[in-house]
Amino acid sequence: MAVNGSGFQLASGSRIGVIGGGPAGSFFSYFALTMGRLLGMEFTLDVYEPRDFSNPGPGGCNMCGGIVSESLVQNLATEGIQLSSDVIQRSIDSYFLHMDTGDVRITTPLHEHRIASVHRGGGPRGAVELKAGGLDGFLLDLAQQHGAQRIRRRVESLGWEPDGRPRLKAGGEDRIYDVVAVCVGVNSTALKMFEAAGISYIAPPASKTYICEFCLGRATITRELGTSMHVFLMNLPRLEFAALVPKGDYVTLCMLGEDIDRELINSFVESREVKQCLPANWTIPADYCHCSPKISVGSAHRPFNDRIVFVGDCGSTRLYKDGIGAAYRTAKAAARTAVFKGVSAKHFQKHYWPVCKAINNDNRLGKFVFAVTRQIQKTTFARRALWRMVAREQLTNGGARRMSSVLWDTFTGSAPYRDVLLRTLHPAFVARFGWNLAVSLLPERRRHSEAA
Repeated sequence: MAVNGSGFQLASGSRIGVIGGGPAGSFFSYFALTMGRLLGMEFTLDVYEPRDFSNPGPGGCNMCGGIVSESLVQNLATEGIQLSSDVIQRSIDSYFLHMDTGDVRITTPLHEHRIASVHRGGGPRGAVELKAGGLDGFLLDLAQQHGAQRIRRRVESLGWEPDGRPRLKAGGEDRIYDVVAVCVGVNSTALKMFEAAGISYIAPPASKTYICEFCLGRATITRELGTSMHVFLMNLPRLEFAALVPKGDYVTLCMLGEDIDRELINSFVESREVKQCLPANWTIPADYCHCSPKISVGSAHRPFNDRIVFVGDCGSTRLYKDGIGAAYRTAKAAARTAVFKGVSAKHFQKHYWPVCKAINNDNRLGKFVFAVTRQIQKTTFARRALWRMVAREQLTNGGARRMSSVLWDTFTGSAPYRDVLLRTLHPAFVARFGWNLAVSLLPERRRHSEAA
């Protein structure tokens, strides 16, 4: 193998720069270092991350709902990575679907998978009991334990040496690397620096979400929300999706829609479906931790070039769901390419881009799935049919829970959208949902007769 910058292969002594210490950056660092050792190579790897993830509030937060999917929990277990009790705020074993036509609890399809709710940093603003550094702190510590060196500075500029190696400036100091992994997410202003770097990179299109944290206390959350994530499919103008995620002493409200403002938030919280999930007479406090982060709704243009690769949200990620799981997949693929294949644009295009492309293609199907979901939200009889089908499935022991599994994987992101869509095209699913649609169109008296 070539040594330290001569050619496009890494070798012992090669220098790797990672911009961003969130899940994508930490996963990339962990895999690059462990894979390198499999080949007998030791790298110098620097992670640029100025935030202290142990701080509560915006200073240590990565602006995310904080759900770790069951598929990611299983993948981490195969890597020998077990999330500690300090990281997992609550183990979620079911979803509660709330609609104006009824409410129903959807249990995990195999009765063995679990979802973890986490804080991405030290906790919401105002938190008293800090739990290490949340998920992001845990993963960054893991990378450091395997040899990553953390630089608590923000990258100021990207340049290039005459031999093509990237040069990063941070805190007035220049460092030269054999390859750079950019793992900053779509909320970072640093993306403009890379778009102007002459490498044909264009950041993914993004939409805004709304996330806030309400402190209710551990006992209250256990009593009111339990171990379920509460999902709301409601026909409120401008609202596409909303969920309440129980954590330790906090419940996280995630909303996705257009121009989410205080009026929409109040309408949502004052609805019957939401009020029944919260303590009686509870009102939104005057001050609480909240943000309106951007979320990627597409893919970046050319997320790689010679000696540079874009990983996670700033490259390719799952549509709306399982962004942390997508960071794991893309980071592992990028690290595998860099260590085992090479760090040229051709190497990344051949070995890294197919993973991104598979995510992008699946997201196209995901857009169709969510378009259908939006139509169901807007139609009363369709919401009623969906509720009827799920409620009957949850009351039946054995048999195929077709709608339940479709909703479970749509909400959790635990399966590709392609699999979800194919299940909805199964003749048995179509026939059953068609029957429930027909019954839901009947007058109320006849619907009760059919139910009996």
